[in-house]
Amino acid sequence: MKTKLEIPLTTSCCEPIRKPFFEEQTRQPDPSLPVAIIGAGPVGLAAAAHLAERGHPFLMFEAGSQVGHNIHQWGHVRLFSPWRYNIDKISAKLLSRYGWSVPDKDALPLGKELVEHYLRPLADLPEIKPYLFLNTRVTAISKQNSDKMKNAKRHQTPFVIYTENNKGQTERHHAKAVIDATGTWGQPNPAYADQVWTKEERSLSAHLTYGIPDISGKNEKRYRGKRIAVVGSGHSALNTLLDLAKLKESAPATDIIWLMRKQQIEQAYGGEEKDALQARGELGTRIHQLVDSGLIDVKTSCSIQELKKENGTVTIHAQIDEQSTTVQSIDEIIVNAGSRPDFSFLRELRLSIDSVTESVEALAPLIDPNLHSCGTVRPHGELELKQPEEHFYIAGMKSYGRAPTFLMATGYEQIRSITAYLCGDTSAARQVELDLPETGVCRVTLPVNDSQADCCR
Repeated sequence: MKTKLEIPLTTSCCEPIRKPFFEEQTRQPDPSLPVAIIGAGPVGLAAAAHLAERGHPFLMFEAGSQVGHNIHQWGHVRLFSPWRYNIDKISAKLLSRYGWSVPDKDALPLGKELVEHYLRPLADLPEIKPYLFLNTRVTAISKQNSDKMKNAKRHQTPFVIYTENNKGQTERHHAKAVIDATGTWGQPNPAYADQVWTKEERSLSAHLTYGIPDISGKNEKRYRGKRIAVVGSGHSALNTLLDLAKLKESAPATDIIWLMRKQQIEQAYGGEEKDALQARGELGTRIHQLVDSGLIDVKTSCSIQELKKENGTVTIHAQIDEQSTTVQSIDEIIVNAGSRPDFSFLRELRLSIDSVTESVEALAPLIDPNLHSCGTVRPHGELELKQPEEHFYIAGMKSYGRAPTFLMATGYEQIRSITAYLCGDTSAARQVELDLPETGVCRVTLPVNDSQADCCR
């Protein structure tokens, strides 16, 4: 007997009546199949812990050589949020069974500490380690023997996950559900104001860095005494500027230029002393002081139009206050212009993505950065995160698309709700709660050379 989705209904030969993809189905894929988790960062590992605790099979694929691979790229950076917001409760429960010591809940961990003291021990648990595949990149996800145009028995067929290991070998894995927790860190936005990648920008890779380089450590020599442009006005840019200012103390020839699209410098300072995440508020205050001291040359309302290499350095062609100008003799450019999600390997799945934020569509009005900060995002879970492709979910930072307002605690609650639903506990899936730091009056003094990461770490 055919399901409703299989009945060919038309009003004419060229006007099909489209049936919604969210119709309730009575038959599901083989329940003995595992849930596939893509990405072994904090959110992906939390998903593994929740499924393990419920006794549900899973497979987890990580493109990097170790868990928390992306976090290692900014391991020298200290998070804004203390340990209490960075540890998943079920993960901590599993770890405690093996004698794990909970870190000081009020301490602010470095990225590398998050990996070494939490993610790696979690990944090494016998409930998780056998089902974790490192050096395994997911190249495509589809429905078995079906393309995305076909409805017939789609809800009954398993997902097929195509993976490629570091030897170039392709394998296929079947799953009843998929949780994409790959994040956005590996897909930075370009320096150009039009947000388009060009051959010219890519050709200058020797002069450009995307993200937060280790200026006080392994990358110090690269930036010492150089003329450096920092592009961006978010917390990553503020981190970078603080590290460069510290470097300038011992290398006065270091020249720091800050290029931002914001019209007023004050817009980049954030909540300062009113921010409930103390380290985040202190970051804005310290940058404010550095700008007032004249150590940083700030150019507001700056839109980069073109980058050109001239005499071994880079010339930036830009519009500043709608006037064409050039910033010359730049040795290094550090781009902190945010990041974007990668949907390329999801092409064969039915997705509902907001065209503006590139977030899960139902989340867009909840996380709009023009209206919400990290601590004011409303609770959300499986109901908001589900996709037209039944039992496929985008969770964690990637679920927010280009919006920079993500906190790990948010991702953990997403995962709790999703895994509860996949394991048949609908009641628990619908009871979504978030305990996040809202804006308030607070302040903390931190060492000037101690970087702080974005709220979305």
